[in-house]
Amino acid sequence: MDVSAQIEAVYDTLRRRNPGEAEFHQAAHEVLHAIGPVLKAHPEYADARIVERLCEPERQLMFRVPWVDDQGTVQVNRGFRVEFNSALGPYKGGLRFHPSVNLGIVKFLGFEQIFKNALTGLSIGGGKGGSDFDPKGRSEAEVMRFCQSFMTELYRHLGEHTDVPAGDIGVGGREIGYLFGQYKRITNRFEAGVLTGKPVGWGGSHARTEATGYGTVFFAQEMLATRGQDFDGRRVVVSGSGNVAVYAIEKVHALGGLVVACSDSSGYLVDENGLDLALLKEIKEVRRERLSAYTEAKPSARFSDRGSVFDVPCEIALPCATQNELHQQDAGALVKNGVLAVAEGANMPCTPEAVEVFRGARVLFGPGKAANAGGVATSALEMQQNASRDRWTFERTEDRLAGIMGQVHAQCRASAEIYGGDADDYVLGANTAGFRHVADAMMAQGVI
Repeated sequence: MDVSAQIEAVYDTLRRRNPGEAEFHQAAHEVLHAIGPVLKAHPEYADARIVERLCEPERQLMFRVPWVDDQGTVQVNRGFRVEFNSALGPYKGGLRFHPSVNLGIVKFLGFEQIFKNALTGLSIGGGKGGSDFDPKGRSEAEVMRFCQSFMTELYRHLGEHTDVPAGDIGVGGREIGYLFGQYKRITNRFEAGVLTGKPVGWGGSHARTEATGYGTVFFAQEMLATRGQDFDGRRVVVSGSGNVAVYAIEKVHALGGLVVACSDSSGYLVDENGLDLALLKEIKEVRRERLSAYTEAKPSARFSDRGSVFDVPCEIALPCATQNELHQQDAGALVKNGVLAVAEGANMPCTPEAVEVFRGARVLFGPGKAANAGGVATSALEMQQNASRDRWTFERTEDRLAGIMGQVHAQCRASAEIYGGDADDYVLGANTAGFRHVADAMMAQGVI
């Protein structure tokens, strides 16, 4: 069987065995159809069935999460943890609390995490988890009770050398605190390295909150540098207004760029003078309000609930909200308006059709498994600090983050040149480089 037929057979089997999991199918399709040149060069991977093993999680957990709301009513949610691959280290990946969470979403995220974590060069495997619980509109007491119930089931599968979750959408420092407290209560151990994204005062890392957003900007900066360009004076659009988006905006401003638009689930905000970051943080992090509140303080800005934030003309776009938010039409609008570079701050925010538009137009495109690796990289740095009972300064951690993102970028370009000849093909480079790291480790460890 030739390589193309082998890949199609694996993909067909994956779809048959995982029906209805569209996001997982999409993530797997991208990887499988990028690694053909690697499989041709290394037939030993096919002999060892590396691809087939990579596509099947080592462990999939699904469990009931009962809890009591403030009215005394019992609520029941569903919890997940997919421990996908541990060839390079303990499973590592965030927990997402959002109504959209299901097994297919978690598997897509966990599959992406394998290669993202491999690209960091740190000893971490791939996993992901979460629940269909929505913390929005819930009281502090309700969030605490839910987190305690969630951890009461999950704790038996965790450990600093086994599985180390972090935060994701809907899971910030508050939720990590409640989860850690319950883990400590049940196990009678202060095992700081079992969760990352903790507050700095009790085992967290400086720069972890900023890491994913900063890392995305560092990766975009590296891409721009290959064409003798940078952020200085550039118009930038960022989708989302959560943690990743806010700190991407912060770093772009620090590098001299002008972020003129961002979005949330209700619409998008445009401020031609450049977004007021302090006001944005107050609205989204303190007051927890919709972006439309921004215009009350800044009448010169405008808010729209029609169209897309990507309709706003820009030179650099950073999609930082959620999966499949940037469609073919959006990509076409960005290209028409002269976009130079797109870096994914979220997991798979661009549809396959949108990615092809960017690649066809020779736009610098950084896929999420490379461009947003900064968050998990800094989580791994937090694990290092926990293991040594040390705490680094913000500056030291940020320097390490910038260095790691530079290495990720260099790996992508080198691998793209080896397997395709075009160093600007970051999709090919990220997938082939990440796959090689994991495949070689799996080969060395035998059939397990």
